[in-house]
Amino acid sequence: MSQVVEPPLDSVVIGAGQAGLSSSFHLRRLGVEHVVLDADAAPGGAWRHRWDALTMADVHGVADLPDAPRPPAQGPERANEFVPAYFAAYEREHALPVVRPAVVEHVRQDTADPALLLVEVRLGDEPRSWRARTLVNASGTWRRPFVPRYPGQETFAGEQLHTVAYPGPEHFRSKRVLVVGGGASAVQFLGALRPVTDTLWVTRREPVWRTEKFDPEAGREAVAMVAERVRQGLPPRSVVSVTGLMLRPQEAEAQRLGAYRRLPMFERVEPGGVRWADGTFEAVDVILWATGFRPDVEHLAPLHLRSPRGGIQLGSTAATATESVVDPRVQLVGYGPSASTIGANRAGRTAAVAVRRHLRA
Repeated sequence: MSQVVEPPLDSVVIGAGQAGLSSSFHLRRLGVEHVVLDADAAPGGAWRHRWDALTMADVHGVADLPDAPRPPAQGPERANEFVPAYFAAYEREHALPVVRPAVVEHVRQDTADPALLLVEVRLGDEPRSWRARTLVNASGTWRRPFVPRYPGQETFAGEQLHTVAYPGPEHFRSKRVLVVGGGASAVQFLGALRPVTDTLWVTRREPVWRTEKFDPEAGREAVAMVAERVRQGLPPRSVVSVTGLMLRPQEAEAQRLGAYRRLPMFERVEPGGVRWADGTFEAVDVILWATGFRPDVEHLAPLHLRSPRGGIQLGSTAATATESVVDPRVQLVGYGPSASTIGANRAGRTAAVAVRRHLRA
């Protein structure tokens, strides 16, 4: 099958989640001709894949998209329906140029024209390419769940799954569940599971609990610490890694039941459970890996954007905060400090302004 190559555009946006939609809105507002390539079959980004039991009362928060306040939620609405419906309406009302399902396989230098980037895509079964003067990468992390390796892991006779495939708490009723991970998601899953079944919690490090109020100033400080990592070319860490953990009211019952008594990391996995270095053994039916995600940026590998320190180094000023130092044609939103719904909105505007600046230059 011959490959369709589209005429050059000013920009291509990869991903139609919060960051991608925000970027597209601001690009359109600035008159930048672009297309948004989204791997999913329908609007909603990662929200489409959340478990059915997750309601709008449980989510940490969804920021308003630019120029479109989120409809009020009563609480019991399924998040994997409510948020995608909001995103779909936003795409329609703002006539955003989204193409789907478009899986971006590689982004590379266009050999025919060094000023252009070549975005190679699988559009259904059809190979297709877009050429662009700039790129906004908003592919998020959902497609890159991370599961660490431990000796004996392949011998476990029970069920192992990453939170990306979490089916809801009822699936685990009457099963002893080992939750692995020290982040906010582990706390949230323990909060949902402990009231319905027996749980254990293990982390590599002692959890750091935040007791003081998390005000806007604390939020800015936390984002600044994460941003400093990407300015240095280090792999990004989550904002929670520097803010500490907090319990929400809906996790109070799990706390009362002892869900947050943490154990150190085990040494190996055995068919019936896990064993520590001192010989202690705990039998479990399920291992739930709440071990986070990695940035979905492998399609950018041909551009060689990674620094020797393992991350993609971004600019050091507010105007260049989303811009790749190695290739200023490339903007990354939803990466590092902008990996939140609020941060993604701000990054979308920053990226769009940087794209226009680059095109003018």
